[in-house]
Amino acid sequence: MAALTGAADVVAAQTEEAPAGIDLFLPAGYDLLWSAVILVVIAVAFYKFILPPMNKVLDERASLIEGGIEKAEAAQKAADEALAQQQALLAEARADAAQVREEARAEGTAIIKDLKAKASEEAERVTETAHRQIEAERQAASVSLRTEVGALATELASKIVGESLEDSARQSRVVDRFLDELEASQTVASNKEA
Repeated sequence: MAALTGAADVVAAQTEEAPAGIDLFLPAGYDLLWSAVILVVIAVAFYKFILPPMNKVLDERASLIEGGIEKAEAAQKAADEALAQQQALLAEARADAAQVREEARAEGTAIIKDLKAKASEEAERVTETAHRQIEAERQAASVSLRTEVGALATELASKIVGESLEDSARQSRVVDRFLDELEASQTVASNKEA
């Protein structure tokens, strides 16, 4: 009988028509049913076991990203504040530097004026000292000259007159009178030249 069933199957298979046209692309009804059942089982398993951990991971990532964005915004705000603070400090430092330069210029000018005044005073003092020294030397030279000229004049007068003029009072009067006449003649000569 098994041989008969096998032959009957072959005959039945030959008598059945082969699918043609669009039926080639559409699966049989039982294939659709079992595929749908497997799909539902896989979908339920995915929804129950795989989707919640994935959602949890995605939520954690989203919260981390939001936290990172908040931190970045806070860091940006802090950086902007620090930049504004640095710019304010820089502007203040520039103003201080300008003020220090101006004070240094003023101080330098004051020092230069002070040094010029001191140099002028020193020059006047040196000039006055030199004038005093010259006057003292002139007077010393005058006294020395009077003494030497007096001695020479007395000696010369003694030789000319033939009498001794050794008396100091007489000698002093003669020398003084001679030098006074000499000075008067020099004064008259210098007035004529001027």
